[in-house]
Amino acid sequence: MSTSTGGFSGSGLRKMRDVLAGHVESGRIPGLVALVSRGEETHVETFGTFRHDGGAPMSRDTIFRMASTSKPVAAAAAMALVDDCKLRMDDTVDRWLPELADRQVLKRIDGPLDETVPARRPITVRDVLTSTFGLGMDMTALGAPIMNAVFEQGLTPNLPEPMPEPDEWLRRLGTLPLMHQPGERWQYQISNDLLGVLVARVTGQSYEAFLRERIFEPLGMKDTGFHVPAEKIDRLPDLYAPDPGTGEFHVWDQAKGGRWSAAPAFQGGGGGLVSTADDYHAYFRMLLNGGTHEGERVLSRPAVELMTTNRLTPEQQAARHEMAVNNVHLSFGQGQHGGWGIGMAVRTYRGDYAPVGQFGWDGGSGTSTYADPVTGLTGVLLTQVGMSVPNAAWAFHDFWTTAYQSLTD
Repeated sequence: MSTSTGGFSGSGLRKMRDVLAGHVESGRIPGLVALVSRGEETHVETFGTFRHDGGAPMSRDTIFRMASTSKPVAAAAAMALVDDCKLRMDDTVDRWLPELADRQVLKRIDGPLDETVPARRPITVRDVLTSTFGLGMDMTALGAPIMNAVFEQGLTPNLPEPMPEPDEWLRRLGTLPLMHQPGERWQYQISNDLLGVLVARVTGQSYEAFLRERIFEPLGMKDTGFHVPAEKIDRLPDLYAPDPGTGEFHVWDQAKGGRWSAAPAFQGGGGGLVSTADDYHAYFRMLLNGGTHEGERVLSRPAVELMTTNRLTPEQQAARHEMAVNNVHLSFGQGQHGGWGIGMAVRTYRGDYAPVGQFGWDGGSGTSTYADPVTGLTGVLLTQVGMSVPNAAWAFHDFWTTAYQSLTD
């Protein structure tokens, strides 16, 4: 899919290294791992330590909580089932997810939960794949009864209590009305977690088992999963959520004894994966190669093209754009890409150094992963600083700004 055969300039890579080193030397980010690749060239930089007060140095095989950068990878399981003709894009999901049959839809987004109208049609696989099935995280509706209910039911990650096992999670989801008619509006997060439940129901396997069989093992992603086993736990740093007011480092999740130290009840495709720079590099390079890895096909080229090109109608895209441009104070400027494919953002206009067509996503735990079919660039930036403060987002911006400057053509 790449149209470029060029590489990187030495001066450009030195600039990127110096800029990233500055983020660590400032004390705002304890450590990071950065990877860029293009053609046959791959460059990896590691800076800093596991803890803000020292500890083990970051290394190329450090394992990170991928947060929302899980979405581009986890969605591949569903596309493998489309390839296998086990799912069709416009199948209704009722046969596998009867809890979501006969939906009711809120009359207005801020209205009472019992003021509803019947859904105009059933939810389809396409609706779930494109995050348009009718329910999700709406940062413009915080405080509305429906958003309060989503939090109260424990349907999203990063709450004090972990999400329940999949059948109970889906039962709770089924008690709520939809926020919008199926297919009407793009909404964040919940569709990606719902995909994992759908995959498990269709295959009769756990979500992780199917991902491992069809995606992780063929790509050699040996350190990717929904938890870190005991023999690897020393490669996982604590995750920080600095105080927004003072910048003081607070541990949000400990490595040993934390959420990712044991298998979770819910394997969340929206934000549950842990991984490494090299594992994610293998995945995004597979997408750039049209679905192949080292000569072996992992996904069909049409499946990859569906995932990595904009799937939103102008009306759906308007809702996505509104969330991006009106929430920069919450996202620190992340998310202004325009479109959305399957599990990832797709740039539909040039708003920064990345060209139209770049695809990938960022994660609230301080991770950024994209690939670009125009230049052939793949980049992965991994930190252990959550986006309660803008420090990781600033590092993302500077990483991509310098990475694009380093290209030789």
